Amino acid sequence: MASLYKTLEEKIPVWRDDAGSLLKNNGSSVISDVTLTQAYGGMRGVKGLVCDTSSVSPDTGLIIRGKPLLDIIDILPEQVLFLLLADEMPDEDALADLQSQLSEYAAVPDYIWTILNSMPEDSHPMAMFNTAILAMEKESVFRRNYDKGLSKEDFWKPMLEDGLKLIAKLPAIGAGVYRIRFQKGGLIEPDGSLDWGSNFAHMLGLNDPDGNIKKLMRLYLMIHCDHEGGNASAFTSLTIGSTLSDLYYAVSGGLNALAGPLHGLANQECLKFVLEVRDKFGGTPSRDELEQLCWDRLKNGRVIPGYGHAVLRCPDPRFTAFMNFGKEHIENDDVFHIVETLFDVVPEVLRKHGKAKNPWPNVDAASGALLYHYGLTEFSYYTVLFSISRSMGIISQIVINRALGIPIMRPKSVTTKWLKDNY
Repeated sequence: MASLYKTLEEKIPVWRDDAGSLLKNNGSSVISDVTLTQAYGGMRGVKGLVCDTSSVSPDTGLIIRGKPLLDIIDILPEQVLFLLLADEMPDEDALADLQSQLSEYAAVPDYIWTILNSMPEDSHPMAMFNTAILAMEKESVFRRNYDKGLSKEDFWKPMLEDGLKLIAKLPAIGAGVYRIRFQKGGLIEPDGSLDWGSNFAHMLGLNDPDGNIKKLMRLYLMIHCDHEGGNASAFTSLTIGSTLSDLYYAVSGGLNALAGPLHGLANQECLKFVLEVRDKFGGTPSRDELEQLCWDRLKNGRVIPGYGHAVLRCPDPRFTAFMNFGKEHIENDDVFHIVETLFDVVPEVLRKHGKAKNPWPNVDAASGALLYHYGLTEFSYYTVLFSISRSMGIISQIVINRALGIPIMRPKSVTTKWLKDNY
């Protein structure tokens, strides 16, 4: 952690000065108006947070610390973690230092395995994963230091230590949940020669003779790392963190939001649709058959899973990354071929249909198909993968918020009567 810690020690005073200057000179400036539709509509589009780790451009998609995702698609998850936290790519020594620290922190306490093995056999994998995170709260360095007395200026330091210790353990916990919940046999020990993402693939225990599962997991864990601060899981975690609850509380709370059908379960729904198409046609349908199927769904008031996005007006670059991976590594697979054909057909159908503002695919349209191809067929587990990755962004945002002294979140609500009286 030495290199990362030193970099943050140098940068945080500059970030504080920037924020202080903005507040001093422009504190009363209005950055967003709120309509009644937004107040009833989940605050969608309301600008009410500052998040520097990532942004989502309608025309570019995910941008991580100013770098479009596809420009950095080949970096390791550890590199993106350093980038999220420090606003710069690690050099070779800094990366090695971070990897060494994660390896040192990777051991999962024995009591976690006792807890997970004691849960009902039909527990949801996300309930198991989040229970493990919350159960480790007793390990929090931040909470111990806060209880002893800690300067507000230094809140970020033990928060960072908690964050790295938690991130280090997530691959083993995630893989353990998979093997326990789906009765895959005993736990698999980590391989000290592997990077963070590859080690996760190794501990899952899937057959990987050509190493492509390790490559896919590195990609998957990198590209799901962050998505601004206003998505449901990040916003939930940021709100919990703003109360000065430690990261174990904040991350487990945010990931409970990720478990919701409207947030982290979308890739499962997309894959189910693709498998239904395969089963209906007994394999890959023709382009004309697929086009007719899409029109039939739309005429019956149903959506095309995986297509359309609240922000993007272009293909999700995460979808593009997955498709490029599939084209390079997957051959003669009906499921992936259906995903490819859908991409050729659906945008034009949606444009002709006229109701979709964005006819392009999002990441969920492709991710499940790749996991399925490589033998990870347990749909309910997919959100655990998402959670391992997204924890990097959530933790980075919370560490930075504590460094900047962001206060407790407390937006104002109004009553229906107030709205009627005033409008």
